[in-house]
Amino acid sequence: MTNNPSRKSRLKLFLVGFQLFIATLVGYIPSHWFRRAFYRHILRMKIGTGTSIHWQARFFKPSGISIGDDCVIGNNNFLDGRSGIVIGNRVVTSAEVMILTLQHDIDSPDFRAEGGPVIIEDYVFLGARVLILPNVRIGYGAVVGAGSVVTSDVPPYAVVGGVPARFIRERNHDLDYHPNFAMPFQ
Repeated sequence: MTNNPSRKSRLKLFLVGFQLFIATLVGYIPSHWFRRAFYRHILRMKIGTGTSIHWQARFFKPSGISIGDDCVIGNNNFLDGRSGIVIGNRVVTSAEVMILTLQHDIDSPDFRAEGGPVIIEDYVFLGARVLILPNVRIGYGAVVGAGSVVTSDVPPYAVVGGVPARFIRERNHDLDYHPNFAMPFQ
């Protein structure tokens, strides 16, 4: 028996793909205000006040993404909201960060998808090209170094790095900043 999707499921898949295509195009519009309004009102992302999403961001299931106040999402980030992403307040992500909430089980006979939510607490900094895998919590004030792959939870105030990310040291606990890097035309 072949797996032949119905016309209705093909149409639904087409519409989801088209929505993501439009969201990708909106990511090239050089206006933080316009992109934020589109992501909030059309894609139903929860985005706090003072938050900017830099250009060329891409998404899976944007309605599954919640971003707090005063955050900066760097250019070319990829956020996979299929199992849920919760980003706290005053979080900064550098360029080309990927946050995944689903992955395939390579040992499963049917190659099934599995995963879970990613939770990023307040005052976290993610360096350039960080990859966060499903079912991960990054604790309050933690820092993930550039190029790291996060496969397990990161404790509060920890500075981690590497592949897979490992503890390097503890960060200063006195954090009180309001990131605002909404450069024009970005």
